[in-house]
This record gives sequence, structure tokens and C-alpha cells, in this order.
Amino acid sequence: MQPLNQTPAWYELSRLADTFRGRSLPSLFDADTARAQTLALEACGLYLDYSKQPVDATVLKALLDLARQQDVTGWIARMFAGERINHTEDRAVFHVALRAPRNAAFKSGSQDASADVHRVLDRMASFADGVRKGLLRSATGEMFTDVVNIGIGGSDLGPRMVNEALVDFADGPRTHYVANVDGAQLEAVLKRLEPARTLFIVTSKTFTTLETMANANAARRWLVRALGEHAVGEHFVAVSTNLPEVRKFGILPDRVFEFWDWVGGRYSVWSAVGLALLISLGSKRFGEWLAGAHAMDEHFRQAPLEANMPALMALLAVWNRNFLGGATQVVAAYAQKLESFVAWLQQLEMESNGKSVHRDGSAVTVDSTPALWGDVGTNGQHAFFQMLHQGSEVHPVDFILPVLGSHPWLDQQRMLVANCLAQSAALMRGKTADEVREELQGKLQGEALEAAIPHRVFPGNRPSSTLLMPRVDPFHLGALMALYEHRTFVLSVLWNINAFDQWGVELGKKLAQTVLQAMSGQAADLDPSTAELLNKSLKY
Repeated sequence: MQPLNQTPAWYELSRLADTFRGRSLPSLFDADTARAQTLALEACGLYLDYSKQPVDATVLKALLDLARQQDVTGWIARMFAGERINHTEDRAVFHVALRAPRNAAFKSGSQDASADVHRVLDRMASFADGVRKGLLRSATGEMFTDVVNIGIGGSDLGPRMVNEALVDFADGPRTHYVANVDGAQLEAVLKRLEPARTLFIVTSKTFTTLETMANANAARRWLVRALGEHAVGEHFVAVSTNLPEVRKFGILPDRVFEFWDWVGGRYSVWSAVGLALLISLGSKRFGEWLAGAHAMDEHFRQAPLEANMPALMALLAVWNRNFLGGATQVVAAYAQKLESFVAWLQQLEMESNGKSVHRDGSAVTVDSTPALWGDVGTNGQHAFFQMLHQGSEVHPVDFILPVLGSHPWLDQQRMLVANCLAQSAALMRGKTADEVREELQGKLQGEALEAAIPHRVFPGNRPSSTLLMPRVDPFHLGALMALYEHRTFVLSVLWNINAFDQWGVELGKKLAQTVLQAMSGQAADLDPSTAELLNKSLKY
């Protein structure tokens, strides 16, 4: 296989980058007065402004040539056709089937994925409705007031983020999330709950995940101490495929909800992994959330590359990362309800594309995914934005702005919108020495003035995109999440890597078992540093 950095499209983009670095973002607006209108795109209620990205028509054409060279359209078709594009695990990648309507007829080989999905969705809806209405009660006959989801990774980050984002739409039992094997998290949740009113959802495909099962067994002991062994079947639900282990735990067969090997963990929130969401939100709002994601799926599948929002976002990310030297990717969501969005996105992006080999196993010759980080605005402005504006490296930013608030404080919402728009403008424009000099006239003079100027200059030319959405509601949150899922997939195609395995996660899991053996006094093969650290820790 020809190295990616030696392909025609890559070579042309490298050539353009050499000539493009000296151009300022404000000069691009001077050269094209319609730029703010032409470099924008709307889909599924989301509006993307990428006019503050360092691109022009020539660069965009070259980026689209890269997408065609890497057969982005073909890979999109293969995913939606249910082909086994996760080749290292010989699996289809079919999370799009999880949010498709009942008549979508998605098939993976001979498997009728749509029928399977809606069979489980129907069971989930029936169970959730029973909990919400009090038809399914606790071992003591009381209604469940609290639901605790026990999982980790994709079994926690997605449901937790969505629950936080859509808290205004939740009218079911209170939901809580436990992921960390640090018992402090479980203890903080349990000490606020009544065993007789608490339902647990244990989410683990294999029902052997170390952290999840440690927390699940601790929660089981807590319940049994209060209500007795017989209560386990009424108070525990499993989202898993390992029926023997689930049965051994004491969970009833009709309280086990399955998902499939074509559902990757970080894409699984749309499946039975979202059961806690369904109980919290109810079927109507859960359905609206699925519909938003499906609308973005259809846009992604049908829109031409030049008008395809996920594809364009991925192409801009490659341009910044591989050709202009963008150090990391920052995401700043201007909505407190999206506080956990970056954590969800970190797993999605970095677990998917944090790879150093191509699909054929050869070494990647270009940089793959950068570190992705961020926080909600305006908090980030008082933390890391100083580096974004005046630091020595450039960090491209995605601003996400729900324009309408879900609260009565209109002045605060206006300030939030103003801050988001102002920050992207400031990153682009910067501030020159002459502007600083004029600003300080009358305040400082002579050497003091000249000495102050360098500290107040902003270089500008810091790229950003801004995503507007009407509000944080089920439909638009679903569309936003699917947008970033598909952006991640397109990036993997452009870098020719498999976005859907995560072998790097497995090694640490295996070594943790080895360390646990050593802690129990069994023989274990540990490197000298780890062995010494373990010896020290056992003395505390």
C-alpha cells in the first residue's frame, strides 16, 4: 500500500499548506465578502459556520479530493449496508440501526437487525413503562424512586451525559451512575438511597467487566443486607449477552436485555445500554432523541461530500491536524447541561482513532487523532482560554452553542451567547501592537508603554468552527451526537484506520488481573517498578 503521505491528494494538500500559512483569517474575509454565508451548512436543525477555518475554495477542493481518494462515500455505504468493516473483530458496525424506524429493514448478512432492535426496544419500553407507572414494584411492594446504572466506558459515559443534558425532560425515577471502581463513588450514591425503592441496572456485555462487576457485587451485598437474598431478582436488571453469568448473579431471565456484537461500547448508548434513559425520559422523549440521531444518519448517508456536515468537519480536522500543525482539538460547549459532553466525546474520538497502524497493519505515516479536551463555556474562558489566545501552539476549537436556554434567566443567556460569539471572533482577529498602543495611550507613555505592548498582543489566526443548535432537547442532542460519531468515522477513513476496535484497552485489563493475583499472594510476573510500587502500597 502506498504510504498515505505520498498519495496525490496528500501531496497536494501539503503543497497548499506551505503557501497558506502566511495568510490571515481576516484577509480571507476581505477577499470574499460572502464567506460567512458560503462557508456554512445546515442539517437536522444544526447550523455549522466554518468560515473562521483557514480554508478557501482551493483548499476545500483539495480536501474533497482527499475524501474521494480515500473512498469516503464507499465506506459510508459499506457501513450502512451492514458489511463487516470492523475487520479485526470480523464484525459489522451497525449502531445506525439502533435509531432507525421500525420499517428501515437494516440487514447485516442474513440478520434482520431492524427486527432485532425493535424487539428489544419494545421490551425495554414495556419494562420502563412498568417502572414509571408503578406496575413493576420492589420486593417490598413499593414504587422505585431511584435507578442506579452500573457500567463503565460506553456503558456509563453515554447514558450519564444524555441524562445530564436532558434533565429538564426527565419525569421518571431519579437516575444515578456508578462507573469508577473507587468505592467512594458507589458509597456516595448508595448512602442517599433506600434499598426498598432502588432498582439497579448492571450493564456489561460479557458480565465480567472488572470494575462493573466489583460495583455490582458490592451493590448486591448492600441490598441483601437490607432486604434479603430473595430481593435480588426484583431489584436488579442486566444489559448483557452472558446469560449464564447473569443467572448466577440472581437476575431473572425476563429482566435481561441484549445487544449485539455489531454495537461497539462507545456507540452503545442507543441500545439497551440506554435503559436508564428510557426509564427517566419515557418512550416519547427517548424516541425523539433516537429520531434526531436517525435524521443525522440520513443526512450523512445521502448528502454529497461538499454538503455533508460530518464529512466536512472531519476534513477540516485533518487539515488542521496534519497540514497546519494543530496541536490538539478543543471542544467548548456553551451550555452547562453539556458539561459531560467532552468526556463522552473523548472516548468516542480517542478510543476510536487513537491508532498507529493502518487497516492492513502497516505503520501509520501521519499523525492520527490528537488529544481532544475542553469544558463548558464560560468556565473555560477563565481557565484554559488564555493558552488558546496567546499560547505558543495553535489549538483548533469547536464551539457548540444552544441559542435558547431552558431557564427563565434571559440576561444570562444573552451573556452566554455573546461570550461564545466573541471568543471565536477574538481567536480569529487577535490584537495588533498598534491596537494595543492606541488602547494604552494616556495610560502609559514612553518605555513603559512599549514594554507593556508585547504582553497584550494577541496573534489571532486561531481556527474555530461554531455549531448552533436551537436548544438542548432530545431531537437536537441526538443529532449532535450522531454528527460527532460520523465525523469520527470519516476521520478513520481519511487516515485508513479501523475506528471500531480498541485492543489497546485490553492490555491494561489483563495486567490488572496479574497485579490482583500478586496482591493475593499468588505468583505473578511483574516488572521491577510495578512490583516495588505494589510492595510500597501494601505497607500503607
